[in-house]
Amino acid sequence: MKGKLIDKIPIKRQTAFWDPIQTIILTISVYLSSQIVASLLILTLPLAVGMSQVSLEGWLDGAVGQFVFILLIEGLVMLMLWGLLHLKKSSFTDIGLAWPRLKDLGLAVIGFGVYFLLYLIIAVVAKLIFPDLNFEQEQQVGFDTARANWELILVFFSLVIMPPLVEEILARGFLYTGLKTKLPIWSATIITSAMFAIAHLQFGSGAPLLWVAAIDTFTLSLVLIYLREKTGNLGASIALHMLKNGLAFMLLFIFRVR
Repeated sequence: MKGKLIDKIPIKRQTAFWDPIQTIILTISVYLSSQIVASLLILTLPLAVGMSQVSLEGWLDGAVGQFVFILLIEGLVMLMLWGLLHLKKSSFTDIGLAWPRLKDLGLAVIGFGVYFLLYLIIAVVAKLIFPDLNFEQEQQVGFDTARANWELILVFFSLVIMPPLVEEILARGFLYTGLKTKLPIWSATIITSAMFAIAHLQFGSGAPLLWVAAIDTFTLSLVLIYLREKTGNLGASIALHMLKNGLAFMLLFIFRVR
């Protein structure tokens, strides 16, 4: 009888995943290859259908071209992550993707306050240690010519909706999940946040490295991971990330605070 009862108890499936080193390599590969492939596609496909080089350059500088470029990047990231998860017989839900709940939205608002205070503290300390650190350097977000309402809608989706969703799935979902399979949570948190910060240094832009953005995103990532751990999913983290980017969108494109 006892054996029969034990047989009826459902056993929770343990999701297989990559080890930390493999996860880091795969994350970097997804991040870089999505940008490279998207760049090749957006530079070659318009020319293949008859667009002139001059028209292509003008289109890429406009809101539509930049929107399509970001859409390609984020779409490729999701496609590659789906393939990697499929190899392990996993899904996006296994790395925390879930619909935000009302509670998640409340935690996101509280999390924003914590992030803002934490950032101020870290920024002051960083300035004391590195007096030459330039906090006035602006992050290049593109869409400089966007003025019309329909263009601002594209900007909104390009900055407030797509990147927070995909970045959370890649960083706090895929990367962090793989790291904490064998590492302590604090180690996984630091590595994830450091990689997220490095990705925002704007390598290859021709401008000086954007250390202020690295400090900002490192701090944000600490709070995002806390929310990920507290709630067990990415809902609150995605909501906080969207809230932060949404405020930046309002300042840069609605109120034009530059």
